[in-house]
Amino acid sequence: MSTFDCIISNGTLATAADTFPADIGIKNGRIAAIGEDLTDADEVIDASGLYVMPGGIDAHCHLDQPMGDNTVMADDFESGSRSAAFGGTTTLIPFAAQAKGQSLRAAVEDYHRRSANRSHIDYAFHMIVADPTEEVIRQELPALIDEGYTSFKIYMTYDDLKLNDRQILDVLATARREGAMTMIHAENADCISWLTELLESAGHTSPRYHASSRPAVVEREATHRAISLAELVDTPMLIVHVSGTEAIEQIRWAQGRGLKIYAETCPQYLFLTAEDLGLDDDFSGAKCICSPPPRDSANQESVWTGLRNGVFQVFSSDHAPFRFDDPKGKKSKGENASFKYIPNGIPGLETRLPLLFSAGVQDGRIDLNQFVALTATNPAKIYGLYPRKGSITIGADADLALWDPSLEVTIRNENLHHNVDYTPYEGRVVKGWPVITMNRGHVVVDRGELLSQPGQGQFQRCGRPDAAKPLVDFSGRPSLFPSPRN
Repeated sequence: MSTFDCIISNGTLATAADTFPADIGIKNGRIAAIGEDLTDADEVIDASGLYVMPGGIDAHCHLDQPMGDNTVMADDFESGSRSAAFGGTTTLIPFAAQAKGQSLRAAVEDYHRRSANRSHIDYAFHMIVADPTEEVIRQELPALIDEGYTSFKIYMTYDDLKLNDRQILDVLATARREGAMTMIHAENADCISWLTELLESAGHTSPRYHASSRPAVVEREATHRAISLAELVDTPMLIVHVSGTEAIEQIRWAQGRGLKIYAETCPQYLFLTAEDLGLDDDFSGAKCICSPPPRDSANQESVWTGLRNGVFQVFSSDHAPFRFDDPKGKKSKGENASFKYIPNGIPGLETRLPLLFSAGVQDGRIDLNQFVALTATNPAKIYGLYPRKGSITIGADADLALWDPSLEVTIRNENLHHNVDYTPYEGRVVKGWPVITMNRGHVVVDRGELLSQPGQGQFQRCGRPDAAKPLVDFSGRPSLFPSPRN
């Protein structure tokens, strides 16, 4: 019997801390050795000229999420995980979404039915808490956190999802007590509603006005308020899909005061602007509708600065797949519908890592180790998957992506593997692309060929992350602030 099932030889290993030449020995799906001149394996993969990195963790994406209206997400777990693997991602964390009036546990059970035996790569679940009833807060949420669903998202906007401040405080207090991580979509719902009514009354309903209804101040105010609520309860929080300067300033302010506020951004805030929403009466701009909306080049530079200087810990796709030319997608209400009825979301599972690698690492905006931290190691730590995911260390799952840094690729939707009929990055040239993707030692993608079967990916229960522990355990506070669980 061979010492190793597989050896990856002659590669340059890149982690969140170091870059160095070494071989990796894999046994039973895990990393068993890291060293020089490893031998005795059933299979040897020559990684000469390649970077060997932890497989990406896309910690914010939406797959086969029930919508409650006429719209349908284009990607399920099979197509979404396939696309992610071709882009160097080996773990996905989509959302089991509670609807108002629905049990949170029922939402989780439904999502297991949707994902079972479908994924090519490993996956975990966040939860979306849309109806924090007393039963949800006191029974369902604590029990689910115990069972490995240790992060959840709450919204400050969207009528069918938003919570008021009192509800947010209830949820945050539960997160503090149970050691869970809260993600929050920070936009002021009342401001958006007011602006939308003004725009519609003036006849401004085309996709371009989506950005006008959600100016930066709307995100800034909600970000500050979310931070304030987290500070009041003394619990960590992660602000998702941050779009630009004004929200970044609030996050940097909080981090400078020692608060445990984390932040995430996405490709659309680096590579798209409000101009991509089109001109008047141009429905093609619907392809780039997302919330918060893309802003301008100055905000793009602020996001790059935040990635470089540590304001952001996570870089996710926020993949929300709606087909453009589809009555159940972006055109669900017709091409003359107001922007407020167009499904929000941009596809990006497969292009997330190459876009950041090319414009970030290759163009000198961030270094290779920051790239690994933002796309794999930090998400694993923040969401309770580390060190078995997001790292190259003895005993970790052999989730690896082998990158050719010299490979130039022109992004064309026809060459991508999702089930969406467009990419907003059509025609963009990137330098560097993963050529081999491995999940728990199994080669999923090898130089453009899919080698896995649906169901190879396994559900991953998450532990309580250290990042979710409060900064200080204040004594003498009322019962709303019980000591956190270990």
